[in-house]
Amino acid sequence: MDITPEREDRMTVPFHRHVFFWLKRRPVIMRIALALAALVILPYVLIVLYLLPFIHPVSTLMLRDLVLLRGYDRQWVSIDNISPVLVQSVMMSEDGQYCFHGGVDWGEMRMLLEDTLGGHSTRGGSTIPMQTVKNLFLWNSRSFVRKALELPLAVTADFIWSKRRLMEIYLNIAEWGPGIYGIEAAARHHFKVPASKLTSRQAALLAVSLPNPFDRNAGKPGRGLRRLASLIERRARGSGDYIRCIYD
Repeated sequence: MDITPEREDRMTVPFHRHVFFWLKRRPVIMRIALALAALVILPYVLIVLYLLPFIHPVSTLMLRDLVLLRGYDRQWVSIDNISPVLVQSVMMSEDGQYCFHGGVDWGEMRMLLEDTLGGHSTRGGSTIPMQTVKNLFLWNSRSFVRKALELPLAVTADFIWSKRRLMEIYLNIAEWGPGIYGIEAAARHHFKVPASKLTSRQAALLAVSLPNPFDRNAGKPGRGLRRLASLIERRARGSGDYIRCIYD
């Protein structure tokens, strides 16, 4: 079959240029819609990619710190090198049903919605999978839009990742102070020890500081934080079956 020079030129144009020219000819509103669709789909692609154990995800807050030239301290550490008592403490403090729900605690969400519609002050209601996908892909301010994006992402992450991998990612991207991300950096910053050497008291203090690490300093706890840590320390000791999905 003869190929004219014009056809040959078209056949040798790289695929990405074909896509670019095609997009350039689309109406502006369509280009905006396609860009938004790509942004919505991208996190689901990354969730699959993050199955690979040698990939160490970064959070949107870490990316913000890089863009603002602040830098940050994060040392990725395998869950095998994190003190089990820290995992127990975080689970008891942040998500006691972690091993039993599918990414979202629907009972808790229903009560949260009822409180919101009734005009009452709301609790957090976020599970560890929800906090993980929020840190990885979304933003911090509360809104129904963010929550609507967060719920299906949390269910997907919980379905695709093992509970062990999900916890490993969460503990390596959680923020424990200005520019301090991940449990290894937090343990060394607050207590001068690696994450594998944390005591039950240190673990409890780090766990209860997670909801507000700027006001709650695990290394210099006030009376209220010490009281909360004592409660979580007791719960961690009796956690038993609640953490089985991580270590079985």
